[in-house]
Amino acid sequence: MQRGLYAGLMKACGAVAAATVAVITVLVCTDVVGRNLGWVPFTWVNEVTEYALPVATLAAAPWLLWRNQHVRLDILGAVLSRPAQRQVDRVASALGLVVSLVMTWYAWRMLDDSRQAGSLVMKALVFPEWWLYVPVPICFGLLALECARRVWRPSGLVEEAEGAPGVPAAQEERP
Repeated sequence: MQRGLYAGLMKACGAVAAATVAVITVLVCTDVVGRNLGWVPFTWVNEVTEYALPVATLAAAPWLLWRNQHVRLDILGAVLSRPAQRQVDRVASALGLVVSLVMTWYAWRMLDDSRQAGSLVMKALVFPEWWLYVPVPICFGLLALECARRVWRPSGLVEEAEGAPGVPAAQEERP
């Protein structure tokens, strides 16, 4: 995958997460204002926000990892040499790759089982249950992709975290 295409894919994950949070914010605010003005409450707002929060979280995960803004144990950086830090990053990325691949596989199986069973969500909104599961294998697949990139191309990971020179071009465009 070209560097520009990959950067665009990761940025799209961040945009989806941001847009989802924005929609949630607008819906909840509109619902609260509407209730205070005596409007008929939107019975589906709670349900939509309940389903949208995991989407925002899942979409943000690969983007944050790509930007090196994920949760880290920074205390290790204070006691380890640069080569040791790079090795720890590589091992952590390898473990992340394995976990992400396992989660992708199980999420796909869960989605497929739900689709084949024809299960429905029957609350304020009625729709096939498997729709809820679609973001899970996609986002864990993207996490696996980013972890694999970090395993096979670890140069720059420590420098990126510290803001030092040597940041790959795909990540220089950060806001």
